[in-house]
Amino acid sequence: MYKRVREARVRWWLAALVVSLMTLAPLYAAPSGGASHWVATWTASAQPVWEGDFALPVNLPSSLWDQTVRQVARVSVGGKQVRVVLSNAYGSRPLLIGAAHIALAGSGAATIAGSDRALTFAGQSSVTTPPGAPVVSDPVALDLAALGSVAVSLYLPEPTAPSTFHWDARQTGYVAAGNQVAAATIKADATLNTRIFLNAVLVDSGAHAGTVVAFGDSITDGAGSTPDRNARWPDFLARRLVGQNIAVVNAGISGARVLRDKMGVNALARFDRDVLNQPGVATVIVLMGINDIGWHGSALGPQEPVAAADELIAGYRQLIAQAHVHGVRIVGATLTPFEGALQDTPMKGYYNLDKERVRQAVNRWIREGGEFDAVVDFDAAVRDPAHPQRFLPAYDSGDHLHPGDAGYQVMAEAIDTTSLFGR
Repeated sequence: MYKRVREARVRWWLAALVVSLMTLAPLYAAPSGGASHWVATWTASAQPVWEGDFALPVNLPSSLWDQTVRQVARVSVGGKQVRVVLSNAYGSRPLLIGAAHIALAGSGAATIAGSDRALTFAGQSSVTTPPGAPVVSDPVALDLAALGSVAVSLYLPEPTAPSTFHWDARQTGYVAAGNQVAAATIKADATLNTRIFLNAVLVDSGAHAGTVVAFGDSITDGAGSTPDRNARWPDFLARRLVGQNIAVVNAGISGARVLRDKMGVNALARFDRDVLNQPGVATVIVLMGINDIGWHGSALGPQEPVAAADELIAGYRQLIAQAHVHGVRIVGATLTPFEGALQDTPMKGYYNLDKERVRQAVNRWIREGGEFDAVVDFDAAVRDPAHPQRFLPAYDSGDHLHPGDAGYQVMAEAIDTTSLFGR
């Protein structure tokens, strides 16, 4: 008797499971012709908002209430279905998104006619995300071309502090009154040069050859490049690789450091989230360490010590170990020149000869240590042959720390793309 009851319960449970899966199937259905293959095609690494005693402003409104935020993102690979990832990673309270839409981006705050799509979350048009959590939208059909741009619009119906953001967007965002997520163009009351809550765009890419993550600081984030022009070195690399269906995503954070927090958490703390958790990741390029060296003695970190070369090398070794444990190829990039960096700004004191010696020691280990799977020599690509401690003037943005558009393009061209995948 007991056996028959138990078998009946098992049959009931299996039947209920089948019904449940049939109910969920349309939500996650693959496009006709094959299985889904979701990859990140664009990212903006999440940062916590810092206190007002830091040298740089956050450039954020203190609160958003009954307002729409429209943000534009240029993707790498394309696809027929799209998801959006939002992040409340550093929020202290639940984040309510009242409505969200995605569309192909037009000029400024406009979208392309006929491309607007409402986003849902488990079938609902609004979503509440707990503190510390991301939320992934349901798939939506949208024919997104490689190197195309999307506009993601979020409606925030209640007073919302922008506690999770990305400081240096290099892209204009738009803030408008009320719920305008479906509007073809919005009348912006304010603009932003930061990202708010928008963390990633995913596409169903079909046959996908791999994802390259650019992991770094402001020189990866694109500081010094022309806003709204997609002229960061990962952008130029994406153009080189687009014909091979290889995604390139940017996990740079301006001010990021290998060993210490402030403008984002340290590299070792965020490597898992920003690199290893990216769907389809095959390779990471690491360019970070100049802020560990340069902040001491400047307004950015007047009381902080200079990171010694062996400390930075120990940090790189941990990144290498994490990557290899997950089967990810890791490419080390040499640190670019910085003599005279920020000298004519309130951040003067960023460079001195002792710091230069640390940079040279780190670069020597990156080139000769043999511990990275491959090396890209960004230093050699952009330095002035007649004065190697400085940028070649044609590649300098003018602050002697960050390249300009031409410098970022040269950096991308310096990458041996065959070395990215070991073939």
